[in-house]
Amino acid sequence: MLSQTEDRKPIGAETLPLNDVGAGKYPRKPRLVLVIALIVVVALLASGIWSRVRARTTLKAETAQVALTAVSVVSPKQTAPAEEIILPGNVQPFITSPIYARTNGYLRKWYADIGAHVKQGQLLAVIETPEVDQQLEQSLSNLNTAKANLALAEITKNRYQGLLKSNAVAKQDVDNAVGTYNANKAIVEANQANVKQLQALQSFEKIYAPFDGVITARNTDIGDLINSGSSGGVKTDLFHIAQPGTLRVYVNVPEEYSQGIKVGMTADLNLAEFPGRKFQGKLVRTANAINVTTRTLLIEIDVDNPTGTLLTGSYAEVHLAVPTQASTLLLPVNALLFRSEGLRVGIVKDGKVVLSAVTPGHDFGNQIEIVSGLKPDDQVIVNPPDSLVQGQQVQIVQATLPGDIK
Repeated sequence: MLSQTEDRKPIGAETLPLNDVGAGKYPRKPRLVLVIALIVVVALLASGIWSRVRARTTLKAETAQVALTAVSVVSPKQTAPAEEIILPGNVQPFITSPIYARTNGYLRKWYADIGAHVKQGQLLAVIETPEVDQQLEQSLSNLNTAKANLALAEITKNRYQGLLKSNAVAKQDVDNAVGTYNANKAIVEANQANVKQLQALQSFEKIYAPFDGVITARNTDIGDLINSGSSGGVKTDLFHIAQPGTLRVYVNVPEEYSQGIKVGMTADLNLAEFPGRKFQGKLVRTANAINVTTRTLLIEIDVDNPTGTLLTGSYAEVHLAVPTQASTLLLPVNALLFRSEGLRVGIVKDGKVVLSAVTPGHDFGNQIEIVSGLKPDDQVIVNPPDSLVQGQQVQIVQATLPGDIK
C-alpha cells in the first residue's frame, strides 16, 4: 500500500531515501564542539602562562625592592639669625659690704638683726672702749697743760720783746723766750692732734649703716670682744649689709659667643623658685677681656628688684639672644657617621648614597650645628648603618621636615 502511494508522486519530484533523512543537518555539531573545546584549552593555557609570567615579574620586582636598604631621611634645619644661649648666673646685690669695728672693746648693744631694713646713718651697735676713753681723758689733760705752758711762754715772750726796746734785757734772753713760746705752741698742736685721733676712735664706738639696705648677717652679740685688727689680730665683722633694690647678675659667657655680646642687650632670667616666670634684665657692662683660666667673658646684667622679690645669692638661668655670625644648619646627632677619614653624613641623591664631609659647630645635645658640607635641601640619612658606602642604592621609607627636628 505504501509502495503504491510512493509510485504516484509526480515525475520530476525529488525524493530522498529514508536512510538519508537528516544526514545534512547533524554532521556539523561535533565539529563546532571540537573547535570550542580547542579554544577553551588554548585560553586556559594562555591564562596560566600569563599568570606565571606576571607572578615572576612581580616577584623579581619585589625581590629587587627588598634588596634595597631602607633609610629614613631628614632635611637640615636652618638656624635663626640670633641664637639663644642659656648660662648660669650668680645673683648679687647692687652694693654689699661687711661692717667692721675701727676700735677695740666689748659690744654693749646691737639694734638691728638679720632681715632688718635700715637707712643710711642708722645706729646699728654700740661698743664699750674703756681704754680709749681713758686715753682721751689723759690726752685732754696733757692738752690743757700744754695750753697753760703756751700761755705763760707767750707772756714771757711779749714781756722780753717790750724790754728789748729799752735795752733792758739781752737779745739772747728775748730769743730764748721766743723759742720757748714756739716749742710750747708745737706741743699744744701735737696734743690737739692726739685728742682728735682719740675722739675719732671714740666716735667709732657707735656703728652706723653706711647706706640704705638689708642686714644679711649679724656676727656678734652683747659682751663679745671686738678686735679692730689694728694690733695685727683678725678683724671682727659685726654685720653684713646689702642693697637689693637693684641686683647685679654675673655671667661667664664662653669665648665663642663673646663677639655677639654687646652692652644694652636684654636678658631673661629664670629661677627655680619661680617656675614659668621670667625676670628681664639689661646687660650694662662686660670685662672686655677673656679670662685665661676659664676662657670666658664676665658680663654684668642689672635687674630691677624694687619689692625684694628676688633674693641675693640666688642661682639663675640667664637666656641671651646672641646674634650669629652666619646662618648655619642643624642636624640630629644620630645622622653623623664617624669614619677614619673624618666626620661624614649620608645624603640621598637620585636613590644613591653620597658620603659628604661636614664641619661641626656647636653641640646642643640632641642636635649639632653644621658649619659646612651641607645644603638646606639635602636629604640626610638618619641612623645610618655602619655598612653604608658611597654609591649604594637605598630606598627612602620616611622623610622628616626641617621643622620636625626637636
